Amino acid sequence: MLKLKIKNVDIETGGAPIVLLNTSDAYEMGIHSMDRINVHFHKKVKTAIVDVTSKIIPPGSIGIFKELDREIPIEDGGFVNIEPAPTPASVGLIKDRLLGRQLKKNEIAAVVKDIVTNRLSDVESVFFMASAYTTEFSTEETVALTNAMVLSGEQLKFDKGPIVDKHSIGGIPGNRVTMIIVPIVAAAGLTMPKTSSRAISSPAGTADTMEVLAPVNLAFEDLKKTVMKTGACIAWGGSVNLVPVDDKLLQLRYPLRLDPKPFLLASILAKKKAAGSQKVIIDIPVGRFAKIKHKSEAQTLAYDFIRLGNKLGMQVQAIITQGDKPVGRGIGPALEARDVINILTQAKDAPQDLRDKSLEEAGIILELGGKAGRGQGYALAEKLLKSGKAWKKMQEIIKAQGGNPKVKVKDLPLGKHKHTIKSSRTGSVYAFDIPAIVKIARAAGAPKDKGGGIDLHVDRGVRVKKGMPLFTIYAEHENKLRDAIRQAEKERIVIMEKSIMRVIDNVTELPSV
Repeated sequence: MLKLKIKNVDIETGGAPIVLLNTSDAYEMGIHSMDRINVHFHKKVKTAIVDVTSKIIPPGSIGIFKELDREIPIEDGGFVNIEPAPTPASVGLIKDRLLGRQLKKNEIAAVVKDIVTNRLSDVESVFFMASAYTTEFSTEETVALTNAMVLSGEQLKFDKGPIVDKHSIGGIPGNRVTMIIVPIVAAAGLTMPKTSSRAISSPAGTADTMEVLAPVNLAFEDLKKTVMKTGACIAWGGSVNLVPVDDKLLQLRYPLRLDPKPFLLASILAKKKAAGSQKVIIDIPVGRFAKIKHKSEAQTLAYDFIRLGNKLGMQVQAIITQGDKPVGRGIGPALEARDVINILTQAKDAPQDLRDKSLEEAGIILELGGKAGRGQGYALAEKLLKSGKAWKKMQEIIKAQGGNPKVKVKDLPLGKHKHTIKSSRTGSVYAFDIPAIVKIARAAGAPKDKGGGIDLHVDRGVRVKKGMPLFTIYAEHENKLRDAIRQAEKERIVIMEKSIMRVIDNVTELPSV
C-alpha cells in the first residue's frame, strides 16, 4: 500500500468515483490512467478510477473528486492508503458480448449492477450498449436487462387495480397528451401512477410542463400518498429512484445518439414495471423528423413492445401515430401547460389535434382497464372531459402534489418578451421542420426557462396569406429572445407550398397479441 495526502478537487464528474495521482506515484505502483485503485480510510474501502497528472497533484498526494469525497469525507491534509484494485468481472462480460457471446441472466444482472453502483467507467458502460449493434440481443437477454433495470431502484405497489400507464417514445414537440389522459383515466376510477421524464434535448418533457402547475420532485412516500388519495400522479421519475440506472444510460446514449432497440424497449418497460403497471399503451410517432421514420419499422417495434410486455407479465398495446408535426400549439413548458388547461377546461381556442389524440389514447386505456367496451373508450373519455370530471380530477392531483388547484391560463409564467414571425408569401402549410422548432424553442430558454418557447398560429394544410402570423417566440430574457430570432432567421420551420399537401392517415391501432 501507498500512503498519500488528501487534496480535495472541487469537481463533480457525474459518474464513477475518480482520483488524481501524480505521475511518479502512479509509476511506482504500476498504475495507468483508467486503472482502478482501492482507497482505504479507517475501516472504509472504496474503489475509484485513476487519472494521472504531472502538475495538478504533487508527489505524495491524491486528488479526491466530489463523488469519492461524499463517500469518505476527509479534509485537505488527511491521509489515505491506496492499492491497485482488480478490474470488475463485468468488464470481461462486456468484452465477451462485443465479441459475439450472448450473456446469461445473471451476467446481464452483474453488468447492470456495476453500472448503477458506478463501478464501471462511462466508456465501459457505453461499450455495453454498443454491443447491441455488434451482436443482436436475444429475447432472453432483453428480458434479463429489463428485470435487472427494475431491480436497480425502488418499486411501487398498489392494492387498487388495475394499474394502467402510457408512454410515448418521444421526439415530437408539444404532444402533452399525458397530462390530459391521466385525469380522464383517474376520473373513470382507474389507477395511473405516471412517472415522467424531463427534457434532455427537447423544449420540454412532461415533468417540465407539469412543474408549471405543481411540484414534480415527489419523495417515494409522497408519490404513493398522492396516488392513494387521487388515483393518479404526474411526477418526475428521477425523484422517486425508479430505475435509476436508466437515467445514467440515457445520459451516456445522448452524445452519440445511441438508440439500440433492446435498451429502448427495456428503458420504457422497466419504468412501467417498477411503477407496478399491469396494462400499458405505447405511442410510436412516425414521420420524417421523428425517431421512427417508416411505418414498417414502427410496426416491428410495436410487436417487440407487445411481446416483451407479455414476457414481463404486462398487457401492452402499441399505437402508431402521426409524427410529422407538433401536437398542440405550445412548444415549451408554460405554453404546453396552457394547451393542457385549455383542453381540460374546454376553452374555445384549445388545440383540436392535441384534444383528439388525448381522447384516442385515453379511450384505449379505458377499454384495456375494463371501464369501456371495445370501441366505446373514446366516447367515455369525451364524456368525462365534457362533464368537467377530468378537470376536477386534475385539480385534485395538482393540489395533492402541492400546487394551486385554482390555476388559470392567465396565471401561467409566459415569457414577457415576445416576437411574431410572419409569412413572407401566400401559400399552404405543407410541413413543419421539427429540429428547427426545437432549436428555436431552446434558444428562447425552454425548458429551463418555463416561459420560453414557441406558440404556433398555423397548422398543416392551412392556407396562409403573405403577412399572416406563423408563430410567436416567447422568452423570459431579452437576450434569449434575440438569440431565438436569429435562429429563426436561419431556419424555415413552416414549410410552404402552393397547393394543400396530401392527407396522411390518422392513428392506426395495432392489435394486442
